[in-house]
Amino acid sequence: MWRRAVSLAPLISSSKRSILNQGDCKFKYWESFTTEINTQEKLFITFVLGGPGSGKGTQCEKIVETYGFTHLSAGDLLRKEITSNSEYGSMILTTIREGKIVPSQVTVKLIQKAMESNENNKFLIDGFPRTEENRIAFERIVGAEPDMVLFFDCPEKEMVKRVLSRNQGRIDDNIDTMTKRLDVFEALCLPVINYYSEKGKLYKISAIGTVDEIFENVRRVFARFEGVEMGELRSYQKKKKKRC
Repeated sequence: MWRRAVSLAPLISSSKRSILNQGDCKFKYWESFTTEINTQEKLFITFVLGGPGSGKGTQCEKIVETYGFTHLSAGDLLRKEITSNSEYGSMILTTIREGKIVPSQVTVKLIQKAMESNENNKFLIDGFPRTEENRIAFERIVGAEPDMVLFFDCPEKEMVKRVLSRNQGRIDDNIDTMTKRLDVFEALCLPVINYYSEKGKLYKISAIGTVDEIFENVRRVFARFEGVEMGELRSYQKKKKKRC
């Protein structure tokens, strides 16, 4: 927990740093804290977006295997919480059954807990953020922004076909819930996609084809950044944004 909190700290916004710097005692504490921060690896965060059935989960598995990321699925974390009989479990179950979005603070806290308990510095966060509220809550609670955002673009008919045929026994794999989920995705997630597109961080990937064919599209995106430091990546994204 403490080690991860230290590695997250460099990404805290300047406004939060100004709060931490108020008072001599707090300033001295922050000064000593940042000394240790500089010795830690920086986080590299990738958000993975796409509608239900777009195949992003399968592609995340291949990205983990190929590039060494830790895969955190927002959906899996929520389903795990349901089975843990925690105080949030019942509320999460009801929300998912209704095809609605789980409160941002709950989802972000689960993601943050998973990040803090992992020694890796490269995270692939799957199915998040689903709303602008999610995005803002992540930046506020975790104190970080994604370095890149992958969007798996798939036609609605294909997504419905995949979900109804996968037969994994998930509580949300039925036509009624699926219809609601697609409506929610279109209404709430597209603004998030547009936001990251405007920032030059979004990489749209065609999700049509075989698993290997789609992964070739993923490889093309990661090939641009092989051996590239995070600072250079952000510089590239600024240039990309200017061209858009």
